[in-house]
Amino acid sequence: MNNVTLYAGLDYHQQSIQVCVMDQQARVRLNRACPNDLAALTTMLEAAGAVRAIALEACCGAADLAERLVAAGSWRVELAHAGYVARIKGSPDKTDYTDARLLADLTRVGYLPRVWLAPRSIREIRQLLAHRQSLVDQRRALKLQIGGLLREHRVMISTAGRWTRRWVAAIEQHEALSDAVRWILRQKFAQIQQVSVWVKAVQEQLRQATVGHELLGRLRSIEGIGEVTAWTLLAYIGRFDRFRTGKQLARYCGLSPKNASSGQRQADGGLINACSKPLRAVLIQAAQRLLWRPGRWQALAEKMQKKGKPKCLVVAAVANRWVRSLHHRMLVPAELTG
Repeated sequence: MNNVTLYAGLDYHQQSIQVCVMDQQARVRLNRACPNDLAALTTMLEAAGAVRAIALEACCGAADLAERLVAAGSWRVELAHAGYVARIKGSPDKTDYTDARLLADLTRVGYLPRVWLAPRSIREIRQLLAHRQSLVDQRRALKLQIGGLLREHRVMISTAGRWTRRWVAAIEQHEALSDAVRWILRQKFAQIQQVSVWVKAVQEQLRQATVGHELLGRLRSIEGIGEVTAWTLLAYIGRFDRFRTGKQLARYCGLSPKNASSGQRQADGGLINACSKPLRAVLIQAAQRLLWRPGRWQALAEKMQKKGKPKCLVVAAVANRWVRSLHHRMLVPAELTG
């Protein structure tokens, strides 16, 4: 019986893992919880028999466990898209028992909605990027708060160049502001200065983490791709060859229109939501920069605008086409593109 092919589904939690092992005839061999410990988990899986594939939902900590399972045994470990798995279930009842069983059953029949298991180095770049984005958001929020204070006190500075030293000094010396408001503004300016230092520090960490990376060098050689764009593409795409076509990559990036058709009604529902929002935001910003540069993308934008297309649709279309062309360039050997 140990030679029977088995499939395992793991419902991951911080303290425990629900393990379901199922055979090819969908008979459940075991379904019970074990501690969230690699040694205990591998012991349970090895005792179950010839487990062929293991599936677990992509969540916080799941990627690290999957990587350790791959290194610890000869199993094929796959991460499942948590959102798609929840839709497949379609049941109002939710238990760890049924979640683990569903994952095992989906990998048994080959219907598991898989996501890419990124290497540890790529996951660390994602964490650094997320930290940088949180700092940038914090700095933007502080600037908005300062703008709100100035509007509340009807203060307008005619000095050219906002957020320059001259502009900040003019605000602090403005006669319409009370001592209390000046103190608040000084605090917020000091916070902005400190956050800016932290942003530079995390960017230096990103440079060190990606030094000598071949894909990053190829991305930086393409017009319109700066440091942040290259880091984001490396972190969230990682390998361009895991996408068969540029159209598939554009959909992964959230740059394809969502089909909202039903029966005789054919309609688009805007851009799809199932994507990485930081990745899409960076690509939209890159497309907006491309519109200002003479060439293929500016010509495409002008052609669409002459047809009456709105600006947001034009930018999304340019980003979509640009990502498709990027997929082609990244699959061509570097010596042929250089």
